[in-house]
Amino acid sequence: MTEETMIARKEGHAGRLTFNRPKALNALDHEMAMAIEAALDAWRDDPEVDLVVIDAAGDRAFCSGGDIAAVYRAGIAGDYAPGRDFWRDEYRMNAKIAEYPKPIVAFMQGFVMGGGVGVGGHASHRIVGESTQVAMPESGIGLIPDVGGTLLLARAPGHVGEYLGLTGARMNATDALYAGFADMFVPEADWEELKTRLIETGNIDTLPHPRTPPEPGKLEGLRPEIDRIFWAENLSAIVAKLETSGSEFAEKTYKTVLRNSALSMEATLRLIRMTRAENTIRAALTHEFRFTWRAAELGDFLEGVRAQIIDKDRNPQWKYALDALPEEAVAQMLEPLGPEWAIWEETT
Repeated sequence: MTEETMIARKEGHAGRLTFNRPKALNALDHEMAMAIEAALDAWRDDPEVDLVVIDAAGDRAFCSGGDIAAVYRAGIAGDYAPGRDFWRDEYRMNAKIAEYPKPIVAFMQGFVMGGGVGVGGHASHRIVGESTQVAMPESGIGLIPDVGGTLLLARAPGHVGEYLGLTGARMNATDALYAGFADMFVPEADWEELKTRLIETGNIDTLPHPRTPPEPGKLEGLRPEIDRIFWAENLSAIVAKLETSGSEFAEKTYKTVLRNSALSMEATLRLIRMTRAENTIRAALTHEFRFTWRAAELGDFLEGVRAQIIDKDRNPQWKYALDALPEEAVAQMLEPLGPEWAIWEETT
């Protein structure tokens, strides 16, 4: 029997979901996403479940992102269906977490990236600790911050969301709290006792008062400069501001932007602003699916994964340079999909 990669069970008054792929940094694959959804569906009206606790095995990661190896292999062979099916099912699961009628408490240690943000970042009570590192680095692999990430980025203070989405910058606990990706810092030494209390009582009010993380953040102090640069209308204007600002922050950020996919970054910028106007999880996921549905066939996704994950040469050959990105290429990636590709087959 193979070991379960997503352990779902009931304990006390709680439903429990545990990522169980510590050697793979708890990367989320299609089967795991479906297991999460099935458990949430089963517990929604279960009188024995008062709340849901989501955690992860190992110290290094809550969930480091989506396991996209199978999507890459299929895409290279010209089969885009596995990726489209995975993202559709994953997004439906993300929405169920965000809309769940019972409290969901996520304990997010270590790496919380991409698909991990899609699980923990939409929980009603998001706990971080000393080791937490949160990021949406998808522009570096030719994708966009998906799994509802554009909603969290859109809700971040000022234009911090645009900065995080374009650069994939990592946030520690303090920054995650500031940017709205987490709700509460609890020392990791206290997590097991807290989980036990939640499971035994089923009472969300047993959560402790928030504590101040020991490590300061960077985002709040950088906010004025971030806003001056990332309010700009489009990627080209942002790049121009980075080039002429002259600060250490701008120089470092410019180098980061140069490494990422221009197509992904411009689409990310537009998606964050589209979602900011509508401000719902379903709008965010519907817009994101337009890009990810086309990502392997028309975007930079396959080349990004090859360069960063498969061959690891860190030298992706993107389709477009920063100064030569056609408007029609971006528009094509963000065109609405037909009704036959809808995510929302059900209303819950």
